[in-house]
Amino acid sequence: MNTRTCFRFITLFFILASTACGTSQEVSEPTLAPTTEISAPPTATAIPAAAIVNGEVISLTEFNAEVFRIQQAQEALGNIIFVDEAEERVLNDLIDQILLVQAARADGFTLTDAEVEARIETLAADVGGEENLSTWLANHNYTSESFFLSLKKAISAAWMRDKILADVDESAEQVHAQQILLYNLERAEDVQANLAAGADFGELASAYDPNTNGELFWFPRGYLLEKTIEDVAFLLAINTPSEIIETEIGFHIIVVLEKAEDHLLSPDALLALQEKALNEWLQKERETSKIE
Repeated sequence: MNTRTCFRFITLFFILASTACGTSQEVSEPTLAPTTEISAPPTATAIPAAAIVNGEVISLTEFNAEVFRIQQAQEALGNIIFVDEAEERVLNDLIDQILLVQAARADGFTLTDAEVEARIETLAADVGGEENLSTWLANHNYTSESFFLSLKKAISAAWMRDKILADVDESAEQVHAQQILLYNLERAEDVQANLAAGADFGELASAYDPNTNGELFWFPRGYLLEKTIEDVAFLLAINTPSEIIETEIGFHIIVVLEKAEDHLLSPDALLALQEKALNEWLQKERETSKIE
């Protein structure tokens, strides 16, 4: 899909006026019309841009409309969002979208205007007709033209996003772990001493967290929020309690119950790895793109 911003060019028509020569019985010198100075045609005026990504313009109009929409959505949820925060989020999202659109185009994805119109007709039917859709567009600061262009870009970006996500394997090397989480070092040291004396890890984990029994379940590399715990888990021998691991939320002692070289990812883990893959792809594209 091509989302390249279209500039409006003004075609100048030059009218050449001819002068008629009157005749008389006396032959006279031809009279030249006075020279008219013709100014050079004006150059096309560039559309005001919020950003330019590899030569493609994100218009200021589109940017402002998206800022309005995100503020409107957050207000509807009862959230407060500051203008600077909204503008930063919108600009980053629009840049990411353009990068995805450009990659989709380079990868051979095409989308005709007729296909976009068909999507809009389906949307209109879903909301109860064209009148309802027009009302929705107006309420969300869209014109028919701007919605068409936004939808066209969104479809292409989604195609490329899904292609990136599809490259993430549904299984990976994983460990199944359990933890005991304490909130002061002295208590953690007491638990560690009990474990060294032969206390059962599972019983202690259940005692300190009866709701989850300390379960971390199966997880791959790149999944846990606390990378330190993850790094330790993949190095631990099975059923061997770790040393005390200090993080921002407390003091952890973990044990690995099972390991597998190729274990099916949970839906949540797959989603996390897909999100990571997408973010890494976007970061790489930003580093190699010209963004003004």
